[in-house]
This record gives sequence, structure tokens and C-alpha cells, in this order.
Amino acid sequence: MGQLITVSKALTIAGSDSGGGAGIQADLKTFQELGVYGMSVLTAVTAQNTTGVQGIFPVAIEGLEAQLKSIGTDLTPDAIKTGMLFSGEYIERTAYMIRKFQWENVVVDPVMIAKGGATLLGEEALHAMKTRMLPLAKIITPNIPEAEALTGIKIDCSEARIEAARVLFDAGADHVVVKGGHFGDGEFVSDLVFNGIEMIELVEKRIQTKNTHGTGCTFSAALAAELASGKKAENAIVNAKKYIQTAIEHGIDVGSGHGPVNHFAYRRVIHEQY
Repeated sequence: MGQLITVSKALTIAGSDSGGGAGIQADLKTFQELGVYGMSVLTAVTAQNTTGVQGIFPVAIEGLEAQLKSIGTDLTPDAIKTGMLFSGEYIERTAYMIRKFQWENVVVDPVMIAKGGATLLGEEALHAMKTRMLPLAKIITPNIPEAEALTGIKIDCSEARIEAARVLFDAGADHVVVKGGHFGDGEFVSDLVFNGIEMIELVEKRIQTKNTHGTGCTFSAALAAELASGKKAENAIVNAKKYIQTAIEHGIDVGSGHGPVNHFAYRRVIHEQY
């Protein structure tokens, strides 16, 4: 009989991306690469590839709850991340089940704004995100458009981004990461991190590439994996930033449109295979 080992567990609650670059596929790849056991709860199935999204098909709300119950009664996660939660009802039900099972280390990636600028969640869902999910968040990871939607603040300067981070913290999140990919177009990208005491900027070189599909999903999944492994939030954020930066730097060429980041680059860089 083989030796059994104890392993940390991470859960993703998100949509499926048939193209494999974002959603639960990106999350599970990231969990695996960072050494945690990955589990998933699907909110919707999408038909998509590198050229765009061809269809979105939500899972029945009863199916969402049944999946969450299956995990909660047998496979308690050490950390979870939420991605596309589809609607206000799905957000409400997810938040209820997280509270019911007393799950901690919740990373909220508030997927609300598509890369093209389209709003994915209506006012009801936005309200549920602010009042139900934010208070559960160990870390919330909005990009600039999502931070604007959640706070009502037009983020057009550094002071506005700082103000938005404070508002999100006051709404209940323990740690706020306002991602900087949409903030300017200079040589460097700066993510703003706020823990209620310190404002810290994490700065990396901007990589000129079209292959950035799944960046937000992958970053938040890396955060969940690091938290599941026992890292403190500040260390998890720094490590997850390194993971996603490496995934962007060492791109892969798949599809004819906007391709995904390279989920296995980080491990290969560590072992000097690139």
C-alpha cells in the first residue's frame, strides 16, 4: 500500500471556460501547480475560445447548492475563491453556504466587467456582491472597472484608487488588492494593496502581449492556493503576484485570438527549465 500524505485543499466557485484559459480550468491548473488539492463548484458553463465567448449557460441554482453541500459535508476547503457568480441569486446562495459551513480564507474575484467593457452583473447582483460577499472576503481582487462599480468612485488618479481601496476595506474585506492592469499604459504595472493600516504598491514590468486571458482568475486562484497552504495574506499576495507575472512573461501560443497565460511557467522557472 502506498504512503498517504496530507494535502491542503482549495475550492473554486466559478464558471467553466471551454477554452481552458480562465474560470475553473485556470483555477484548477493553478491549484495543482502550487501544490494544493483542487475542488470546484460550477456556476455556469461557457462556450468560449481565444476569439471570444459564444454562449453562457448557467447551472440550475439547485445544482449550485448541491455542489456546495457536497463539498461542505465531506471536503472542507482550507481556502476558497469565487469567480463568476452569474447573478444576484447565485451570489446570495453562495454567501449563505459559505457562512453555513463557516469557510474561511475566502478570496473574492468580483468578476463583473468583461475585458471589452461590458457589464456582466446587474444592479441586484452588484448590491449582493457588496453586502453579502465583501464582508466574507479575506482578500478581494478587483480590477479598476470592478473597483469603480463596487465603490462608485471614478478611478482616474492615484488618490482615487487609494480612496476606492479604503471604501472596499470599510465594506468588510480584510485585504484589498486593486489591480493595476487597467491603470495607465506605462512601462510598469502597479497593484495597490491595503490591509487597513498600510497602503503598499507591488510593481512589475508591463509585458506587451495579447495573451492575457485568465489573468484575474489565475491571480486569485494563486492567492487561494497560498492561503490554503498556510501563508499569511501579505505573503500570499506577494507570491501570487510573482506567479501571475511569470505566467504572463512566459507566454504560450494557442488559438488565433487572445490566448491564455502560461499556468505551468512558474514551476518551470523555479526548476530552471526555461
